[in-house]
Amino acid sequence: VYLGLGSNLGAKKTNLIRGLKDLGRRINLTKLSSIYETLPWGYKAQPTFLNCVCVGVTTLLPMQLLQAVKETESLVGRVPNFDGGPRVFDADILFYGQSVVREAGLQIPHPRLKLRAFVLVPLAEVAPEFCHPIGGKTVRQLLSEVEGKSGVRMWERSPTRIADIFEE
Repeated sequence: VYLGLGSNLGAKKTNLIRGLKDLGRRINLTKLSSIYETLPWGYKAQPTFLNCVCVGVTTLLPMQLLQAVKETESLVGRVPNFDGGPRVFDADILFYGQSVVREAGLQIPHPRLKLRAFVLVPLAEVAPEFCHPIGGKTVRQLLSEVEGKSGVRMWERSPTRIADIFEE
């Protein structure tokens, strides 16, 4: 599975680490991108974000994974807000292997993934040759086509070992 993570309220990096630690208890995290500082997308009158992408392996079914992600968001401090508004922690399921899921409340691949440089830049760092299950383009190809890359800048390099995030 590929998850996009973000935070733009409070101690943003701490929020990401707390989310990763909780997700790491629920799925086997195998890879983590660098952290990027990104301009808001959609609703622009809010603070900049820190974003990253993690890769993991899970036996959870897609709806179970969504429930786990929502529980992690709540644990880190996310409260209901308007769509695209500021948030303490956000986690989106980007891909679930090559599966295509269309259920009430869950669409995989993430339906706006191809429009979001703040997702594609870190995703291309960890999985540049991964093929989108609809259309077959690689993440690298999707990144070359997306607008807004200038609003995404490296903030902190990825740790050399995924276990390093659990020691922070």
